[in-house]
Amino acid sequence: MTRSLVVPEIMPRVRVSALDAYFGSAHAVKGVSMRIVDRQVTAIIGPSGCGKSTFLRCLNRMHETVPTARVEGGVELDGRDIYARDVNAIAVRTHIGMVFQRPTPFPTMSIRDNVAAGLRVLGAARPSRAQTDEIVEKSLVRAALWNEVKDRLSTSAIGLSGGQQQRLCIARALATEPRVLLLDEPTASLDPLSTQAIEELVYALRRDTTIVIVTHNMQQAARISDSTAFFLNGELVEMDTTNDIFTAPRDARTEAYITGRFG
Repeated sequence: MTRSLVVPEIMPRVRVSALDAYFGSAHAVKGVSMRIVDRQVTAIIGPSGCGKSTFLRCLNRMHETVPTARVEGGVELDGRDIYARDVNAIAVRTHIGMVFQRPTPFPTMSIRDNVAAGLRVLGAARPSRAQTDEIVEKSLVRAALWNEVKDRLSTSAIGLSGGQQQRLCIARALATEPRVLLLDEPTASLDPLSTQAIEELVYALRRDTTIVIVTHNMQQAARISDSTAFFLNGELVEMDTTNDIFTAPRDARTEAYITGRFG
């Protein structure tokens, strides 16, 4: 008698179910469902205006901060619906951090205080000053910035280069120890050397963090991601391993995009 091997389903870190996002009557994301695996880099590609960044902002409830914006469908983090009525949006963002296209250091704060800024939302659970210093150092080390700034933590973050500022923003997001890190075209405004530094950082962070990156650069997606999702006109056309998306896409629209026939 032959016994079949039953492999248990691995619960994804993030599960998106029939997600729709609107700006007023404009339907920006249309019925997207996907599973985002833990400790992998998932890249989201597609032409400008296809809903990539809007989708990313739905994953940590940033979308709802825009007037007239609304979301329908579900987003689960480790099995818990982040849009449930009893879930606090700010608490969601401590577990699902986000870094934007342009570096956004707080101009009136020091390097140290920039990294520690996210800890303020913890209220009574906020760490002591000594604990905060340890968190700041750990976050800067993880962001591959500590050796460059350890002797000037009290100086303004504005004095850093563009690439350093972006790594500082990543350190700030890492300070709350998020389970997921969202990156919205994090190298779009950076020079090639700074871009390389960010890509190396993303690749290293995947050892203990789930990362979702929106990128307009398909070569970047191919270099650093484990899986890739292709969006078009607000819809998820297909999602697969990065290797399969770039070498054997199932949908003709994906092939047309990655071969440069549009977009």
